[in-house]
Amino acid sequence: MSYYVEAFSAETMLVGESPLWHHGEQTLYWVDIEGFAIHSLKPSTGEHRKWPMASEPSALAMSAGGGLAVATRAGFMQFNPEDGTLHAIAPAPYDTTTTRFNDGKVDAAGRFWVGTIYEPRDKQAAEMYVLERGQVRLAWSGGMTNSNGLGFSPDGSAMYHADTAAHRVTRYDFDLASGTQSNPQVLHQFSADKANNYGGRPDGAAVDSEGNYWVAMFEGGRIAKLSPSGEQLDEIVLPVRCPTMVAFGGADLKTLYITTASKRPAEELAAMPLSGRVLQVRVAVPGLPAPAYQP
Repeated sequence: MSYYVEAFSAETMLVGESPLWHHGEQTLYWVDIEGFAIHSLKPSTGEHRKWPMASEPSALAMSAGGGLAVATRAGFMQFNPEDGTLHAIAPAPYDTTTTRFNDGKVDAAGRFWVGTIYEPRDKQAAEMYVLERGQVRLAWSGGMTNSNGLGFSPDGSAMYHADTAAHRVTRYDFDLASGTQSNPQVLHQFSADKANNYGGRPDGAAVDSEGNYWVAMFEGGRIAKLSPSGEQLDEIVLPVRCPTMVAFGGADLKTLYITTASKRPAEELAAMPLSGRVLQVRVAVPGLPAPAYQP
């Protein structure tokens, strides 16, 4: 399939992340991690809003209680877009001098899963946490450096997760009732050989209504589409080198929104001026509405 990729937002992010389609508002939300801001844009009106943050935001979720749940370096926050107010839900369960929250997704039972990035990157010290009805628990610890690519199968029986530094996507059996994962299996191992047809490393992801896993390939300039068994079915070539995450949106959930980064070398930005913008592309298979966090 051929794809036409175009800019969605006019503003450039340093590290755009966590696109979230709010189906009730028909609005896309996203964050600029290193720009310390939450953004939104309503396609029907073109209205763009921006809210500065005191602590780096990294992952967003709709909240069943209204507004958004936000994972920041300082911890989980409740955010009200109407007046821009923030209220603490739970403090960060890690050392904020070396670690911050990174990629996150809500499961069908309303739990907000958010992994961390261990910034020194000298050992595999990242962790996975779950915000469940206002309480934070540790799901697993270690074995990864940069937690990314969270997603769930349409029937809730599988969880997907990427360790960006390892270039690996893992599939887990998932028990929705208890919110536990088991039986990790490599879904797809991407090459780390930068000298031979390097395709990037897996960053943020989304799962479509047929169960396919779409993952942003950071430094690969593309989105890879994997089947539920891990076969690469397709790819979308992008006009930027560093996509960070994808989300399905639009009224029919057939618009794929792609956040990107502009914290890159000057020569790359000159050659790829859309770096840092949110991109959009129409796809044939729709995604699924994002579940809301249940406070």
